[in-house]
Amino acid sequence: MALDFPALPLAFQFTSPGPILVKIGPIIIRWYGLLIASAVLIGVSLSQYLAKRRHVNPELLSDLSIWLVIGAIPAARLYYVLFQWSEYAQHPERIIAIWQGGIAIHGAILGGVVAALIFAKLKQISFWQLTDLVAPSLILGQAIGRWGNFFNSEAFGRPTNLPWKLYIPWERRPPNLANFEYFHPTFLYESLWDLMVFALLIVLFFRALSGRPRLKLGTLFLVYWVAYSLGRFWIEGFRTDSLMLGPLRMAQVVSLMGISLGLAGLAWLYLLRRPLPDVVSPLKGDGALE
Repeated sequence: MALDFPALPLAFQFTSPGPILVKIGPIIIRWYGLLIASAVLIGVSLSQYLAKRRHVNPELLSDLSIWLVIGAIPAARLYYVLFQWSEYAQHPERIIAIWQGGIAIHGAILGGVVAALIFAKLKQISFWQLTDLVAPSLILGQAIGRWGNFFNSEAFGRPTNLPWKLYIPWERRPPNLANFEYFHPTFLYESLWDLMVFALLIVLFFRALSGRPRLKLGTLFLVYWVAYSLGRFWIEGFRTDSLMLGPLRMAQVVSLMGISLGLAGLAWLYLLRRPLPDVVSPLKGDGALE
């Protein structure tokens, strides 16, 4: 049921202009693809800059980005399709139609972690060293990518009449909510949350450059995982299109697991004062966080 609020002078009604940015004959440029590509390019540039500040070869991050794209995007799509299989089984030709939306960030993270582990082993560099340099770029990319949901009119929340409501076209509404026009802009909630997490990671990164606080390898990635999962857990509660496993919202289950594992990792580092298991020993004098 939508909640009624009085009209306010400073109100923001979000209305998507549609998923297509430019169409010239057979050439179609979609907002979703443009945002994903922009997120990757900005993320690579940022991670290379952070690598330089840690005296790590920035070309390593450039090479890693290729591995991450190859590992993350197919895994994100596979994760989404598996939990929506009843729909895609009837339309298998849509499985590869990633430009229409339908990728899961948890799948992307899992695929990216596997790719980074293999890359770190092959390059003989600490996995946690790489993840600490990539974590700020990752969360910034998520903040940018969430706007793809806005242009596709997807991943929205429950009906609402809040001043910052989101208009959803009739054909994009769930059948049981077809009579409602306005919904929670959960894309905006998550994008803003991600930007706050990004700011936290950047502050920690640059404070560590001056030696306060003294961060151990893996800290930034674990903080990212805990902070993002906290936000995703409560935002997912607004969603009307969550991927489900029986009665459970998968994103909330995975978020709880992420919070637990992240806190356990931080306790391992700072309470037990032991390094995280790694594929190789951290290099010395190359910008390690500790």
